[in-house]
Amino acid sequence: MSEKTGLTRRRFLQTSLGGAVAAFSTGVLAGPTLGGRGVRIGAITYSFRALPSSAEQLLGYLVELGLDTVELRGEPVEAFAGGPKPPPWPRRSRAQMSEQERAALRETRRKHQEEARSWRLSTSMEPYRRLRRMYNDAGVDIDILKLGDPSWSDEEIDYAFNVARILGARGISLEISDEAGKRMGPFATKHQLIVGMHNHTQVGERGFSFDKPLSYSPFNMMNLDIGHYVAGTSESPIPVIQKYHDRISHLHLKDRKRGINGGDNVMWGKGDTPIGEVLRLLKKEKYPITAMIELEYPVPEGSSVMEEMKRCVEYCRQALS
Repeated sequence: MSEKTGLTRRRFLQTSLGGAVAAFSTGVLAGPTLGGRGVRIGAITYSFRALPSSAEQLLGYLVELGLDTVELRGEPVEAFAGGPKPPPWPRRSRAQMSEQERAALRETRRKHQEEARSWRLSTSMEPYRRLRRMYNDAGVDIDILKLGDPSWSDEEIDYAFNVARILGARGISLEISDEAGKRMGPFATKHQLIVGMHNHTQVGERGFSFDKPLSYSPFNMMNLDIGHYVAGTSESPIPVIQKYHDRISHLHLKDRKRGINGGDNVMWGKGDTPIGEVLRLLKKEKYPITAMIELEYPVPEGSSVMEEMKRCVEYCRQALS
């Protein structure tokens, strides 16, 4: 790292992130790997959903945790660039709403989608360049951008890939399906950027296969969520990682019980997901697969999101020590 880059980084931390400076200076990570142990650990910003989550605030959390790579969700990215604010999620589920309330919600979201589409196709890319500089100056790389949807127009999908490229990301992520793979694959090939397709527990359904979504482009990849995999199949994700290691963009790390044990999201080490074994496999085989912490279990009373995230980071450190 050059002297100029180092000064820029320190000045950013001192002026923008306050108390996170000490955490970064003595942080858990050394360079691009956890403690220099050859496995890159980051976080998906969904983990911080219970906290204020502007792009600047998210960066502060990552620096405090000593994490140097991130899967950044699209909402704070577009908000940073001046995009229209999405409507708030209703406090009640759809099942609890009247048909009139559901219709009003659909109309509100339709109007927002139209407004967002118009904005996306006319906005400047300069704010995204500033966002990348801000993160990079603080020592954090934006690895994956969770932005884009198969239902978007061609122009919007191109926009999502263009934003990912400007941010320095390897590509975008979204939910896995055959339809998503078919729709997004040609755009991934066109832009030479990956689509990391995220699984839930549908992996345990009869007839499910990763192969078809992957078949539409060599840039279609798996964002393998190992906790959801265990809950959906009641099996270890190790064989899947070994089989598809060259088609996995990144992992989501969480601990869930096997489906036959209830499938609950639990504090790391309390479930059936072999997080440590997975990390050691990445290290042993030198698989270039980023592992993203996803805090999804309920935060215990008396704790906090950041305390639990620190617990997860330490879990990874211990697993690789």
